[in-house]
Amino acid sequence: MSSAPFRLLSRPLGQPSRLLPWSLPVLLLAWFATHHLDMSVARWLFHWEGDAWSLKRSLLLEHGLHRGGRLLSQAAWASVFVATLLHWRSPESRAWTRPAARLLLSVFASVACVAALKAVTQMDCPWDLAGLGGDRAFIGLFETRPASLGPAACFPAAHAAGGYAWVALYFFFLHTAPRWRHAGLAIGLLAGAVFGLTQQLRGAHFLSHDVASLAVCWTIACAIEAVGARRAAEVHA
Repeated sequence: MSSAPFRLLSRPLGQPSRLLPWSLPVLLLAWFATHHLDMSVARWLFHWEGDAWSLKRSLLLEHGLHRGGRLLSQAAWASVFVATLLHWRSPESRAWTRPAARLLLSVFASVACVAALKAVTQMDCPWDLAGLGGDRAFIGLFETRPASLGPAACFPAAHAAGGYAWVALYFFFLHTAPRWRHAGLAIGLLAGAVFGLTQQLRGAHFLSHDVASLAVCWTIACAIEAVGARRAAEVHA
């Protein structure tokens, strides 16, 4: 048996041109799979909590992981921004300030893009839907939303995006400390998963909302890295 597939899997995929084509189909399939599980998972959580989103006002979930998690992500971004700004003109720091600038742009653009999509897609949260504590009928992503239902803004998941946006740490560490690149990726995935589960337990989002946020964040991280790599190659050409 040829060992080519195993060599491919073990190769350090650092270039976004390699990562994006392989990862996007996987994320797309994951979204379709979780989309079909949305109602089943949400109903199970709803019944588990006593046929009410009893954790919606949980001190740990609402104040600790939701509001506190958002502040933590914002504080991390601000800290990286200040550090990059202070060292931007230092030739000795150029090896990490340029990757840090791309990291900052990627995190900001990911969160902003998800926020913009929420306003366009007009999808309800689980707690708004009939059978899950609300009174609205479920309207799918590609279905026409009746004006009588009023506005909605729950897809993709903004809070999960605040964690998943940090998957861009993969590329930051790829340039500054390559052996830590997978740890950087894990930080973003773990933060997004925790933030996403927090909101699912509160009835604020479906599982597929979180997967969609991950897809947006990873695509933006790869795109910004690709543009940065191209510009760096042109400078050194």
